[in-house]
Amino acid sequence: MRPALRHWFPILAWGRRYSRPLFAQDLTSAAVVTLLLIPQGLAYAMLAGMPAVTGLYASMLPPVIYALMGTSTVLAVGPAALRSIMSLAAVGTVAAAGTPEFIAASALLALLVGAMLLLMGALRMGFVAGFLSHPVLSGFVTASGLLIGMSQASHLLGIRLSSDNLTSFARSLWLQHDQVHGLTLAVGLGAIVLLWATKRWLRRALLATGLSGTAADLLTKAAPLAIMVLAIVLTTLGGWSQRGLAVVGQIPQGLPSFTLQAFTGMPEDALRALMLPALLIAMLTFVEQISIAQGMAAKRRERIDTSAEMRAMGGANLAAGLTGSFAVGTSFSRTMVTADSGARTPATGILTAALLALAALLLTPWLSQLPLAVLAATILLAIGSLIDLRSFARTWRFSRADFAAQALTFATTLLVDLVSGLTVGVVASLALHIWQSSRPHIAEVGNVPGTEHYRNVLRHAVITHPGIVSLRVDGSLFFANASFLEDRISAEMANHPEMRHLILQCTAVNDIDASALESLRTIQQRLSDAGVLLHLSEVKGPVMDRLQRSDFLQHLSGRVFLTHHQAVLALTEQAPAAGPTDGR
Repeated sequence: MRPALRHWFPILAWGRRYSRPLFAQDLTSAAVVTLLLIPQGLAYAMLAGMPAVTGLYASMLPPVIYALMGTSTVLAVGPAALRSIMSLAAVGTVAAAGTPEFIAASALLALLVGAMLLLMGALRMGFVAGFLSHPVLSGFVTASGLLIGMSQASHLLGIRLSSDNLTSFARSLWLQHDQVHGLTLAVGLGAIVLLWATKRWLRRALLATGLSGTAADLLTKAAPLAIMVLAIVLTTLGGWSQRGLAVVGQIPQGLPSFTLQAFTGMPEDALRALMLPALLIAMLTFVEQISIAQGMAAKRRERIDTSAEMRAMGGANLAAGLTGSFAVGTSFSRTMVTADSGARTPATGILTAALLALAALLLTPWLSQLPLAVLAATILLAIGSLIDLRSFARTWRFSRADFAAQALTFATTLLVDLVSGLTVGVVASLALHIWQSSRPHIAEVGNVPGTEHYRNVLRHAVITHPGIVSLRVDGSLFFANASFLEDRISAEMANHPEMRHLILQCTAVNDIDASALESLRTIQQRLSDAGVLLHLSEVKGPVMDRLQRSDFLQHLSGRVFLTHHQAVLALTEQAPAAGPTDGR
């Protein structure tokens, strides 16, 4: 039982080695992360359409659960911009934002995401993340970043704008552009300038005064919280909320409690409507999580368990749902802050949660006058890393097919909605893979003079033989590409009427399924009818084992050769050399 418990709860292993020096380093890191997480948690809750306090709730129990079950020492778990906007998009289809039904459905979505990740982690199904190719992810994330920016325009301009997609946003902005609230715009722009300036220059300025690097880092990380406090003070003293400036309002004081609200207060059709979005969010969360965790582990010469990471994030989302908040994930920026501030173990997440609990108990009464425009500015400054328009040019130069999938995902996400965009991206990835697999590269090869190597006749000056055609199949053979191989060999028969031997070089063939086997039988029969012998070379062991379990080899008109060169040498007595061909 104990090994199984350590498998599910790695804290039982590293916890035994925990010491006072490690605690001191983790506590310092937790304090820095808390300063960053308070404004971000409130902002991301607003982005998810949830009450501001749920951003703090999503930053408490979820990182504790991850610390118990995860294997990364620095991964920061909690609310994140992309997860929040996807939660809003998904839940917005079943309930109106801000209603009790919306809050319940958001918690249900977190529970579904957690259950899926937990199940996939238990079954070691991390491979499903491969359904999201990098170009598709890049297109989706970039479009999502733009949609996040659009969603915050309402809070910056003081008008109600639609941000479901680019078209509705542009239309609503055009209709209301003359109703912009001047004070709201001034506060929002002022916050953006201050946040950007402190991020860019504050640390350098503090170091110039002779302050130590540690102190400069701490003050720089605390700058967003200080700007938030400044905004509260100015709003209170100036009576700005009475002049139309939207503020957070009253925030409940206290800690989150376990609730089954997600099961009792949701619309009847919510479960069915949220299943697909939950699966997509789970996949995206895992892809992002593993990418960040593996990158940090490599830098710190550590090792992570991908299945344990999936289970840990599943547990974190279950905790988020049960405490009435929304789906959580990981944040690259907070993870970097965690690492740079000296975190040594996952206990940093537990200590961060404890400090946030104190903040929820002591500070929430003071946050009622916090302008929403300042939270919007916080979000806008955080989404810069999501938008990568240069990736489109890189993908275009490398692969037109991948660019098409990336552009399609980007356009669908931006013009329709997030869930449709990611769904189209997954389908596009699978369709692109099937299309490429259905048309494997098949090259006619010849002998490189003076060697035993065989290369493409269109690329190299090689020796060929009039009566022998050698084809190298660069891919496994299965139902989707079996007919393509048949068509290619039929074309070779028409192009080489003098052919008496056809050799299939199977170096890159890792598998042959039943459909491909039937195609090989058809090819064998057609070649025999034309007086051509079929030979195989360099067949891999597992493929040969499968062929031997059928009767194909018994009816093979030619032979199976260990190497392609041996095949050509054995057959050249019947076909004189034609000399090198011009390569292209």
